[in-house]
Amino acid sequence: MKFQSSLIVLASLLSAALSATVANVIADVHNISTQITTFDNAINAFPNTGGSLVAALAIHTDAVNLRAAIDKGTSDVVSIPKRFSQADGTTILNIVKGFEPTLLDALKAIVAKKPAFQALPVGGITALFKQDLINLNASTSKFETQLIASVPSNLVASVKAIKATIDAGFANANAGYHQP
Repeated sequence: MKFQSSLIVLASLLSAALSATVANVIADVHNISTQITTFDNAINAFPNTGGSLVAALAIHTDAVNLRAAIDKGTSDVVSIPKRFSQADGTTILNIVKGFEPTLLDALKAIVAKKPAFQALPVGGITALFKQDLINLNASTSKFETQLIASVPSNLVASVKAIKATIDAGFANANAGYHQP
C-alpha cells in the first residue's frame, strides 16, 4: 500500500513537472511572433528577379521553424489544465493581434513572389513552399482551435475573428500555390 501511494505521488509530481505553465504559453506566443517576423522579412527581402536558391531555401527553413514554434505553442496550450485567467488570456490575445498583420503580409508576399521562385534555376521550390503553406495552415488551425478552447469566454469572439482572418489569408495563399 505504501509503495502504491509513493507511485501515485511520484506520478503526480512528474505530471506537474511536465505540464506547461501560462508563462510557457506566453513565451511560446512571443516566439511565434518572432518567427513570423523572420519569415515575413525573408519573403519580402527576396527579389522579384534574380533571387538565389540559398535565399529561397532560407525561407523554407523559416517556415519550418515557424511551424515548430506554433506546434510547441499548441502543445503547451493543450497541457494547461484550465482556461486562462482574464489577464493571461488578454495578454495572449494582444500578442496574437500584434502578429496577425505580419502573418497576413507574409502570406500575401509569398504568393506575390511566386514568379520569382518559379524563375530559380532549380525546380521544386514552389512545390516546397506549397507544402510549407499546407503544413503551416494545419499547425496554425490547431493552435487557433486550442486558443479558442482556452481563453475566457468573453475573449472567444475576438480569437474567432482573428482565426477567420488568418484562415482566409491561408486560403488565398494556398489557392495562389495551387494555380500553375
